[in-house]
Amino acid sequence: MEDHDSGQRLPAVPRARTAAHRIAGVTLLAALLLVVSGCSRAEEPPAPAANPLPTPYDLAPDAVTDPAFPSLTYGIQAFLWWNGTTRPYDLDAMRLMNFTHVKQIFAWADVEPVDDEWHWQQADAVVAEAQCRGRQIVARLDHAPEWAAAAPGDDPAAPPVNLDAWGEFCGTLAARYKGQIAAYQVWNEPNLDREWGGRSPNAEGYVSLLKTCSQAIHTADPDAIIISAGLAPTGTVSSAVTPDMIYLRQMYDAGASEWFDVLGLNAPGYNDPPSTSPEEAAEKYDGNRWRVFRHVEDMRAIMVDEGDAAKQVAILEMGWTTDSVHPDYAWHAVTEQQQADYLVGAYQWAAEHWRPWVGLMTTIYLSDFDWTPDDEEYWWAIDLPSFPPKTYRPAFIALANMEKVSGDTVIPARDPGSPEATTLQPLTCPN
Repeated sequence: MEDHDSGQRLPAVPRARTAAHRIAGVTLLAALLLVVSGCSRAEEPPAPAANPLPTPYDLAPDAVTDPAFPSLTYGIQAFLWWNGTTRPYDLDAMRLMNFTHVKQIFAWADVEPVDDEWHWQQADAVVAEAQCRGRQIVARLDHAPEWAAAAPGDDPAAPPVNLDAWGEFCGTLAARYKGQIAAYQVWNEPNLDREWGGRSPNAEGYVSLLKTCSQAIHTADPDAIIISAGLAPTGTVSSAVTPDMIYLRQMYDAGASEWFDVLGLNAPGYNDPPSTSPEEAAEKYDGNRWRVFRHVEDMRAIMVDEGDAAKQVAILEMGWTTDSVHPDYAWHAVTEQQQADYLVGAYQWAAEHWRPWVGLMTTIYLSDFDWTPDDEEYWWAIDLPSFPPKTYRPAFIALANMEKVSGDTVIPARDPGSPEATTLQPLTCPN
């Protein structure tokens, strides 16, 4: 996610590592204890973007009659790929939180590093462990291997990857895990050149990539949910960036609606509470209404205006950073208690105002065990990458204990001192 109008960087999800990962041998704890008590400054000056919002502003709350996800569906992004010893620990943390879905990068470069050479060991382990521990996977598909990069050409709409190879990857993965992966996120933030293979963003090209992957997945696994790429909120117009509102219109113009089941969005909170409206943001930030969590409503209004109101939205990245180290991020840092309050508030806002058109809501992150304070992602996480045991930030505790509303099911808020909030029965999963 990148904030070009302020010339600052928001978190880029770390690339999946493609070399053997160093894991210290650690015995998984028998129970979890819950302790109670974006980019460097832009080189180009921001250019004002036309506002593509429809008038009147309609969120069509009654249009979703056949939701892909229960509303709400509670998810969190984790880094389970290389952590064979610590993977069960994070999945048990999700069990303790009553979060049902885990978003995990399935990097093409890790699965097929060489053409037609398939490496399934890590993917098999992630899927098996998640199933054993009752968590459903949202697989993010991107990170193309070098061999699959498309040759430079004159067509600005050409995707940065070979589409035949891309379709084979999507279809082979979906066939192997049919019925075991709940949903697929197809790429991430293609409205930024750094996520689009260094090429200028082009929505027509992304729709070609989306179509190819969607067709392959649904051929292999018709029941899998296809989520379009999360778009980076921004208002800058340049050769490197297309504002998310404009890009979404361009996606619809290119026929995207046929190729996704749920619209993917990213929704950073910056340094405002989740109840702050886009109108308030525009007044505070020189017209930049996208600089708040509720910018999701702007995107939903476009979706409705384009005749796609019957589909849900999936929020694929949501969070507030506590970064006090990196100047490029510290400008929108919040305190740990604010991070906790704002994340809970975001789920509460959605439960009260956005049902049923918001389905999945994914918090970033459960930390990678290799992160240190030098990694900016460390400051977005709701825990600290120590082990054993992991240290939980206030946000983890607050999210674990808050009331959850999912479809017709309500899980009451927990007393922080109750047994349900402090211990979890361990599971033994087959190796």
